[in-house]
This record gives sequence, structure tokens and C-alpha cells, in this order.
Amino acid sequence: MEFRRLGYFIKAAEMLHFTHAAEASFVTQSTLSQQIKQLEEELGTQLFDRVGKQIRLTEAGRVFLNHAQQVMRDVKKSKEAIKELNDMVSGELKIGVTYAFSSMLLPALAPFSAKYPGIKIIVEYGTAGELEQQLKLADLDVILAFHDQSDNTGLEMEPLFSSRIMMVVSKRHHLASMKKISLSELGKVELILPSKGFSSRDLLNQLFSERNIKPLIKIEMNDVHSLLSMVDEGQWATIINEKAILTWENLIAILIAGKEYYKQAFVLWQKGVYRKRSATLFADELIRILQVRSGDKKLS
Repeated sequence: MEFRRLGYFIKAAEMLHFTHAAEASFVTQSTLSQQIKQLEEELGTQLFDRVGKQIRLTEAGRVFLNHAQQVMRDVKKSKEAIKELNDMVSGELKIGVTYAFSSMLLPALAPFSAKYPGIKIIVEYGTAGELEQQLKLADLDVILAFHDQSDNTGLEMEPLFSSRIMMVVSKRHHLASMKKISLSELGKVELILPSKGFSSRDLLNQLFSERNIKPLIKIEMNDVHSLLSMVDEGQWATIINEKAILTWENLIAILIAGKEYYKQAFVLWQKGVYRKRSATLFADELIRILQVRSGDKKLS
């Protein structure tokens, strides 16, 4: 079975139009049609229903599409692995980062780029679910995220550190001198919070709901840097993992009284596929930088 035919089939399945698929593949429509016909003969089944100029996948076509796409992803990964071996440490490194992890990523980018100038770094932000889908499609090489360890379908999870969920305020905030704050007291504080879907926000919603507390949420946003910038101005408080403020000199974290609440950070890899050397080197560099920043050589 030729990879070229798989490529033509996938393009036709995506566009559901032989002429458009041929144009996108830089071949004639007759060539693409012939190649797909030969693929159907090789498989012994029809992949497309052809109704005039319209086409649609048959049941066999839908099943085969999933396998064909996986084969092409595996081929892509294999080529990247060979290229990386030939070029040593170079090429592209595509890192997926959840919004809550952004402050921890930034300090590692410049040192890593200086150490490995042949690597082009591409950073994609998103929710954990969005990034995991991209990882499984080989659109990302690695993900950095706070994650539920029990939810690891198709993932290999390398622990980085755990981080307490705490109230964060500016040193100028009127609550800055507090050593700890209760959940009932938190319910009276005007808050800027991460949007729903953030790990810290989901935990906070659960805690407030269990105690029938209605927090004073004034602003929600999914950009942590912007959120912390507003907290830095002095008026607002937020609740977030404490390591999110490693690079913010004027912010302090205050304990939430009672049980300490933690979220675990991981490097996430797609299970069973080749890991780029550049990705493993970046994970090592990130751990080193975080250890220096936190002053904790074990980061547990």
C-alpha cells in the first residue's frame, strides 16, 4: 500500500470533493480518482459513495480513515525522529501549555533557546482537553499542565511538582498581612478568578458549593498573565496555584485555612510514540529552572 494513495484518500475524505482534493494535492482530478480506485481495489471494498459530483464516505471508508490518519501521523513522527538524529538538536519543538502554567513556562524559554539555538520553539496555549487532542494528532510534541492523575487515557504523565491552591494578593492589598484566610472569609473578598475549566477554579467551585458560600466574583478571565497583572495593581484578590506567581515580585500567596489543597503539574506525552530529543531536553531545562526559582531542589 502506497503512502501517496493514503494521502489522496485522506484529502478526499476531508474535502468530500475529488476536484478540490486533487487541487489541494497538486495532481489532476483523474489521477486522484484513479489512485483512490486502485486503493479500493487493493482493499476489496468501496471507500466512497459517488453520487454525481458529490462523494461521501461509506462505513468502510470511515473506519479506514481513522487508520489511514494514524499511519500518516506515525510516518510523520518517524521522519521527525530520523531528521532529529541526523541534525542532532534542531528543528521545531511544539509545546502545549495550559493557561495556568504560563508563568512557569516563560522563565525557561530564553535559557533553553540560548542553549539550543537550532531549535525553533512554538508555544500553543489552551485548555487541557484542547491540548491533549492536539497531542494525539501529533500537532504538539509535549504538554505542560496541571492535571488529574486518574485521567490519563492515551497519555504518559511525568510528574513535575505539586502546588498549593492559595489566595494571591498584591503586597499593597489590605489583606496582605494575613497568614491564612478561611473559606467563609474568602466568600467576602472581591475576586478575579480564572475561567471555569481551570483546575484551581474547578476545585474552588466545589469547595464553595459544599459550604453554600457564594463568592464575590467580579471578573473572570482565561489569561492568567492578565489576571495577575490586575491583582498586582493592589485592589483585587485571586485564588490560584502558588507557583503561578514565581515571577511576580509584588504578589504574595496566603494559605486557605483548614485542609491544604494541592494540584499536580505534569509533563504529558502521547503514550507509545517517539519522544523528540528536543522535548526531553526542554523538560529537563524546565525542571532545573523551576528548582532554582522555587529554591526547592526536589520539587515534590
